[in-house]
Parts: sequence; structure tokens; C-alpha cells
Amino acid sequence: MPAASDAVKAKLICAGILISGCSGSQSALNPAGAGAEQIANLFWWMTGGATIIWVIMIVLSIYTLHLNPDAHHRQKSALFIIGGGAIAPTIILTILLIYGLNLLPALLARPPAGTLQIEVQGYQWWWRVRYPNQSGEPIELANEIRLPRGEPVEFILSSKDVVHSFWIPSLGGKVDMIPGRTTHLTLHPTKTGRFRGACAEYCGASHAYMNFTVDVVEKAEYDEWLAQQSADRLAPRNEVAERGEELFLQTGCGACHTIRGTEADGTIGPDLTHIGSRNSLGADMFVNTRENLQNWIAHVSALKPGVKMPEFRALSDDEYQFLSMYLEQLK
Repeated sequence: MPAASDAVKAKLICAGILISGCSGSQSALNPAGAGAEQIANLFWWMTGGATIIWVIMIVLSIYTLHLNPDAHHRQKSALFIIGGGAIAPTIILTILLIYGLNLLPALLARPPAGTLQIEVQGYQWWWRVRYPNQSGEPIELANEIRLPRGEPVEFILSSKDVVHSFWIPSLGGKVDMIPGRTTHLTLHPTKTGRFRGACAEYCGASHAYMNFTVDVVEKAEYDEWLAQQSADRLAPRNEVAERGEELFLQTGCGACHTIRGTEADGTIGPDLTHIGSRNSLGADMFVNTRENLQNWIAHVSALKPGVKMPEFRALSDDEYQFLSMYLEQLK
């Protein structure tokens, strides 16, 4: 009895894991975009077709095991095998193939003129995101995307090192980002909420840590956010933040990072002008808190293998705190 009870528990746990995979912020079966809805429908139709074929084969197998072992009518046996084992699965699979191929034109179609375009560049192991700006210079973020609900968005995708793959499961399909080429993906968010994107192509040691968040909001909130992101950095509000900005510029951080409104204009790493308003650090590895900022600056190589950002171990504990407090208030 104990062994049977353990087996039942194991099955329930497995069932729970499978069911939990159908929901959440990174599930293709929890669609929040027009493309994702079509892909989810295709999945369920394919699951239904596979289930029908499986049931047919099981029924045929059980029927065969219970047949009288004596000789059978040749014509009936041939109809039984060919009809149930070949013709029925072929018809079902053909219908599913036609249905799936019929979805491709709409999923791959370019959006209408005037659609919002967002540039995304993949790096080992983070994402550079650029929004258009009426002033001419694009607004740059890292590892986070915000979209207006109910409007199509065209992503212009490229890679600066190896092949990456851009995928937001809840909003639509995925597209590879290939060095030397530009690819496109159109998504149409239909629900508000926070979703998770990921690199779906193995790209090196920290591939599993190359993720990003996507916030879908109403158009008015999106416009307000975009206006706030286009502004230069907030000036330091106290002496601690002023000391943090001085350290940022003196220790060479500005050679890799940009903070608009200061002398820092580096383009190797992410733009940090509004880093304090971001949800996460390290491509969605950690929640964006002062403590995590401080640990990231001091121990980045230990936290994310292979990352190209150098560690600043020569700083004192107070200086780490000044830097993290300064970056935290950049909102």
C-alpha cells in the first residue's frame, strides 16, 4: 500500500507540473496577443488530432489482442489495417498540416505603414531596446520592453555577436536574430499585464540568463511612460547621490554606459539613464533593489558567468553604497 500511495503522489505532482506549464507570464498557452492566440489554437487542434490517432491505435491494438487466433478474412483484415492504421491518420495529419500552413501568411505579414517600430539587438547576454523619438535620437533601454495594448508593433531584430532568438511566448512566435542580417517580427498585444521573454537559441554560457520583461499597458499610460523615458537623467537629490555620480564618472563607468545629461556616453553596455525605474537587473536575473545593484557592481562575474562587465573590487563599501544609491534614484 505505501508503494501505491507514493506512486499516486508522484503522478499528482507530475500532473500539477504539467498543468502549471499552461499558465504564467512565459507560457505560449496563456495567450495575450493575436499571434499567440493563433499559435495556441493550433497547439490545441494538434493535441486533439494526436489524441484521436492515439485512441484509434490503442483501440485497434486492444481489438487485435482479443481476436480469435484462427484465420481471418483477408479483405476485412486489409481494410482494418490500411483504413485504421494508414488512411485515418493520414487524413487527420493532412487536415492539421493545411490548417497550420494557412496560419503562416497572417503571422509573417508585415504591419501597415505607421506601425510602431522597436529595434532590439541581442548581445551575450542582454538586450538593447531602442524606441523612436520625435527629437530624432532614439530612446534606449535594456532588457525591458513596454507596449501599448491593441496596436500592432513591429520589432526590427539584429545580433551583434552570435545567433540569438527573440521570443515572447504569451504574445506570439519567435524569430532568430542573425549577425549581419535584420529580421522582423510583428506582434499585436490584446491584453494588459507583465509577460516574460527569452532567448530561445543557445548562445553561450549565460544563455539561460538572457531574458527580459514585457509590460503591456493602455495607450495613455504608454505615451506617458515614453515621454518620461525620453527625458535626461534626474539630477542628484542629495550629497550621497552627488558622490555616487562623481564615482560613476571617475571610475570609468561612462566609457561603457550612457547616462543622458552627464558626460557618460559609452555605448558598449546598456544605457542607464533611467535604470532606477526598471524592474530587474542582469536581464531579468534579479529584482532591481539597492542591495542587488551593489552586489551586481561588486560581483558581476560570479553572478553571471562570462559577462563582459568588469568588477570594481577596488571600491570601498561606502563607495559601493554611493554608486548603488545614485543608480537607484535614476528614475
